[in-house]
Amino acid sequence: MPKKIVIVISTLLSLLAMNCLGHGVLSASESMDQERLIRFPDTKAYKTLTMDPHTHSTFSDGHVWPTIRIAEALKDGLDAIAITEHLEWQPHLADIPHQDRNRSYNIAVDANGKNALMVISGAEITRDAPAGHINALFLQDANLLLKHVPPVEPDDTLAYYQATNQWPAQNAVDAANAQGAFLFWNHAWWREDFPNGIPVAPEFHRSNAEKNLIHGIEIANGDSYSEEAFQIAIDLDLTLLGVSDIHNLIDWDFPPSQGRHRPVTLVLAEQRSPSAIREALFSGRTLVWFNNLLIGHERYMDELLTASLEISAAFYAEESQILQLEIKNHSDADFRLKNKSQYTFTNSTDFLSIKPHATQTIGVKTVRRVKHISLQFEVLNALVKPKKTAQVTLSSQIDTQD
Repeated sequence: MPKKIVIVISTLLSLLAMNCLGHGVLSASESMDQERLIRFPDTKAYKTLTMDPHTHSTFSDGHVWPTIRIAEALKDGLDAIAITEHLEWQPHLADIPHQDRNRSYNIAVDANGKNALMVISGAEITRDAPAGHINALFLQDANLLLKHVPPVEPDDTLAYYQATNQWPAQNAVDAANAQGAFLFWNHAWWREDFPNGIPVAPEFHRSNAEKNLIHGIEIANGDSYSEEAFQIAIDLDLTLLGVSDIHNLIDWDFPPSQGRHRPVTLVLAEQRSPSAIREALFSGRTLVWFNNLLIGHERYMDELLTASLEISAAFYAEESQILQLEIKNHSDADFRLKNKSQYTFTNSTDFLSIKPHATQTIGVKTVRRVKHISLQFEVLNALVKPKKTAQVTLSSQIDTQD
């Protein structure tokens, strides 16, 4: 049997096995995989919560039952997940002819049981340009965002999509805001809307952003990142989002065996609760974790980098005037650092790699013994603006034993 098929079968069995007890309620202790957890430290001011706010199941155009989405989130150690089904695009309509757009959320909540994972209610408003696709989170009733039209032929899903699209997108946006939802513009750079891959905010989104009816924008979706969407977020003061937009199994699109991870939003929340996540999203306290790249506004990037990297030990060996520094990485990022200080190193060039949850020792040529060290680094895989990398300063007192 081909290796890929064996891996797929093994993944499916491990996920489905958790459904055998408790009528589909999943156990976090059984499912969590230490090798694939997405872990970033809390900052001094906030808890760093990992969230995937854009996923799909068979209740729209996904290919797995909502229970599987919960199992995957537990394996990845996520703090929160939203299953955001397309309201208007229903390709499985003939097989799952439901009318309740809250159904996948309810199944997910039941499957999650008493696990610490937070399941956030949501839906995806699905229209052609200029509105495009918009996710709404923290909904009370997703059905109110859709003007339902009974399908003439359940197999003709395109006709159903076109019929439901007759209800103005602005009405759906307004209905979501009436419920206090957090709305964000999805994958703005997709070729359907911008064939050249360079999105430009249309009047629809500009107007809604100015009226505080659209609150965020995806800058990373699946396997793609958009620098232009990042700039739109800055221009329109929108919250930054990173999402998987997963339709298949997570293990298919982001194989852990290859060191891949789903894109996520890192939410800096005052506490670990859905209401705190909602407040943080509206306040714009997020960073994006995408393909070993951290993206976020400078203030929050500084806070996370300070929490992630530290000098855990600093000492001179015997009579040496070469300082031994141990730099500890408390995060999942494989940080790529460029030395910007006056010092040079004995065992490295100006370019360092600090592996996830590991300690890197470097020898610093300080010329003479010093009692304090301060090193400035450019973080090559952390962006605070398009084309602008983050900076971090690592400092420590030193016992010279003189």
